[in-house]
Amino acid sequence: MRTSTPARAGQYIALLAYLVFLAFPFLWLVSTAFKPPRELGSLHPTWIPNNPTLANFRQAFDEQPLLHAALNSLLAALAAAVVAVLIATPMAYVVARRRTRLAKAVTGWVVVSQAFPFVLLIIPLFLELKNLRLINSVPGLVLVYVVWALPFALWMLAGYVRAVPPELEEAAAVDGAGRVRTLVSVTAPLLAPGIVATALFAFITAWNEFFFALVLLKTPEKQTLPVVLTHFIGAEGVADLGPLAAAAFLATLPSLVVFALIQRRITGGMLTGAVKS
Repeated sequence: MRTSTPARAGQYIALLAYLVFLAFPFLWLVSTAFKPPRELGSLHPTWIPNNPTLANFRQAFDEQPLLHAALNSLLAALAAAVVAVLIATPMAYVVARRRTRLAKAVTGWVVVSQAFPFVLLIIPLFLELKNLRLINSVPGLVLVYVVWALPFALWMLAGYVRAVPPELEEAAAVDGAGRVRTLVSVTAPLLAPGIVATALFAFITAWNEFFFALVLLKTPEKQTLPVVLTHFIGAEGVADLGPLAAAAFLATLPSLVVFALIQRRITGGMLTGAVKS
């Protein structure tokens, strides 16, 4: 059935309103980052700075070790994404292909675990990391990020595995390929879009994460970028708005760049024509 013109117009208006709702915080952040102190304190703020300046960026780098903190965040996010994908891929294959009660129980547990709040997990994780002597260390933080990202990564990749036609694996088995060889040579290449999407999710989640990093990292030189951003807020809760906005704007750029570079890979089109009828 064709959509009527008024209904289609309503859909476009709703989509535009949603895009404006999503873009408003980022656009306001960019505007604030380039405003001088006099405009930041104005009672009549404007979208476009009247006298744009880079002073906020210079002040942000002078006051806080943003580059070192960004390096810590980058190392933790990359390591968490890689390890989560390496662990989740074979697990997802087993869960998707083995239709047993155990596989269904694992899938159910994955879904339920996403409802656990951070506060419920931080105490047992802290105690375990203390026993492993990984408190106040980037490897310990990476371990926490992997544990947190793994359930969703497993659930996400299992869906991609189910989309791979079993006929391809049966053909590989006829040719003498084992389970591991089939997973590596046949299934994994077709899972590339899903693996990229899952790695992107794990990377962005770890890059933006704040609570675990705040609790587990105490030494300033080991803190990640989201934690360092809180240093622009004074003891009385008064924020140094200009430098904070400039630093927060820089902190959002890696996520945007990573998504822009690999968004074309997040597609299921690679399976088109894989099986001929």
